[in-house]
Parts: sequence; structure tokens; C-alpha cells
Amino acid sequence: MKFVVSTSTLLKQLQNISGALAGNKVLPILDNFLFDIKKNNLTLCSSDLETSMIATMEVECKDNIKVAIEGKQLLDVLKNLSEQPLTFKVDETFSVEISSDNGVYKLNGEDGDNFPKIPKPSGETGELTMAGGTLAHIIGSTFFAIGQEELRPAMTGLFFQLGIDGSCFVSTDAHRLVRIKRPDLKHTESANFIVPRKSISVLKNVLPADLTPVKVAYDKNNAYFDAGNIQLICRLIDAKYPDYEAVIPAENPNVLSINKDDLFAALKRVSIFSNKTTNQVAFNLKGSTLHINGQDIEFSNEANESLACNYSGADLEIGFNGKFLIDMLAAINSEAIRFEMSSPSRAGLVLPEKQADSEDLLMLIMPIMLSGNY
Repeated sequence: MKFVVSTSTLLKQLQNISGALAGNKVLPILDNFLFDIKKNNLTLCSSDLETSMIATMEVECKDNIKVAIEGKQLLDVLKNLSEQPLTFKVDETFSVEISSDNGVYKLNGEDGDNFPKIPKPSGETGELTMAGGTLAHIIGSTFFAIGQEELRPAMTGLFFQLGIDGSCFVSTDAHRLVRIKRPDLKHTESANFIVPRKSISVLKNVLPADLTPVKVAYDKNNAYFDAGNIQLICRLIDAKYPDYEAVIPAENPNVLSINKDDLFAALKRVSIFSNKTTNQVAFNLKGSTLHINGQDIEFSNEANESLACNYSGADLEIGFNGKFLIDMLAAINSEAIRFEMSSPSRAGLVLPEKQADSEDLLMLIMPIMLSGNY
């Protein structure tokens, strides 16, 4: 049994789905890519049992072939071959021989029937379609705030909240929160589910950045993302998402408006001098000037900068994690941003000064108690 395929085309598709390779010592076959060929259609699969990916492409083949091939070794071979047709031969023991213009390479394969079955949508499946660029933007704006503490499983994923009046996407690690409302993404019914961080991380690397439609389907156990020739299937997090609306402060009389790029650059500089454990920076607001301070008392490091701003409210001194603020600003696409705050001990809101009609973006950051001489 044999098939012929382009080096670059195969490499690209394998790289697209390589994020789901497991490195699983309990099930070594999960280190492999599954090749499933029917007529001239090749389906490539990878899985770690929680996240599975599928890519499809055309090859030259007269046989039906199903074989699992070790992933890392195959990727290394393809990366070091020039663009050319490659001939794969698979014998009855699932040994794989790759013939190129330069030579022949032999790999041990496994029976593809031993590869775990990839979940398929059940009969009770909901579905929403959106542009790939829209979903990529949502993930880019929320991913950094997804939690990583396994003791809080609900926070280790991106929360999808679909509804007839629009959809909402939320991430939080208990120190910061991002909420994106999209009134343009309407669903036929209300539905909530949590997609794990790893699946979101893999998905963001393969989503089309244009208007290519992406189908987002879900059932009780899994979510299914279909971007045409790339599909991702993941097991949903079985947990109740926290009541995020309850932590968003309603009254914030102290409002700061400032150029985003100026603040971003200042924070990058000042954070160099802040404590490496707390990443603490202090905002001191008086009149139309924002004073930013970062210091590390242990090493006698300190930096101070002042920026012009528009501020309305009482004089305020408040501390934040500078790294968290930098991540938040990097995810906001706006020339100016607005901070809404109430007191040094309550959460502050970070918002774009201007938002598109199709999006309502809100970010929340918890303050940290100031230490040192400010």
C-alpha cells in the first residue's frame, strides 16, 4: 500500500494539528499522527484524549490505508526535506518507508485501528457560526486572563455564554477578568460551556484571521470547532463558572483617560525596576497628571514617570500588578483607554475609550496593597 503527497503540504497540515500530540507514556500511540486514507482523501488526526484535531487533504492513493506514525520523528524528517513529492509505503506490519529524491527513510508505524476514537457530535448538538477572524480576536483578547490553577477548574478555560440577544465570552484567574459581549453573535437558545485553556491555545494558532466561517458546535460533553479543513474537538470542563457579574463594581467615581501607547511604554520601563515577585507599580493621580512608580527595596531599584492624562475624581493612590496591566493593554485595540476606579482596595475597570457597535469589551483588575515608600 502506498500514497504520494507533497512535502510542504503534508508538513503544514501536521504542524497545524501537532498541538494535540500527547506525549502520553500510558498510551504511547498518542505520540503518533493517525493517517486514514480513503480513495484520495487523507484524514490526519492527533489527540491527547482531552483535545483532538483533524486535518484533511488530498493525496495520490489507490488503496485504503490506516496507520499511526510517530509524530516528532516524522515532523523532523519533513522539516529537513525540500519541497518534492514523497512516496509513503506501508506494509502489513505497519512499517512505513518514505522515499524522496535524496533517499529512503524507514519508520515504525502502528495499526491505526488502535488509535482512540475521535468524538463526534451527538444528536443533541447546538451550533453557532462566526467569522474565523472574529473568534481569533475574541481569543486574543481573553486568553491571557485564563487561570492556570487546577484547584479552580472552572477558571482554567474560556467561558462561552451564548444567547438569543447575543453572546458573551469571559476569562478570569481571580486577579483579573475579561468580558467581551458580542450582540451580533446571536444563538437560537441560551447555552453555557467552558473550553479548556489548552484547547483554546491550540485553536488560536490555527484559526483563519479573515471572514472564513468557523462552526462552533457543542453537546453535553464536547465542543467542536470546524474551520473547513481543520477541526478541533475538546472535552468541556465539567464545572460551574463563577458569577463574574457580581465582582464587577457598578460605581466608580474616579475616571482616568489616557493614551494607551504612552501608558504601555511607561509601564514597560517602570516595571523593570519593580519587585520581581509582586510586579507592583503604583499609580498616583492628582489633577491632570498620572505619576507611575516602581521599586524594589531589596535591591534599591526605583523608577518614576509622569504622564499627562484626563482625570476626574479625588486624589488617588492605588497599586497594580504591572505585568497584568501590560498584558491587558496589549489586548486592547484602542488609541485611548479609560480606567474607572473607586478606592485603593476595590477592583478597577479598564476599557477602550471607543468601542465598535459589535463589541463591548470590559477588563477588570484587582489592586494590590502598596508596600514601600510612595
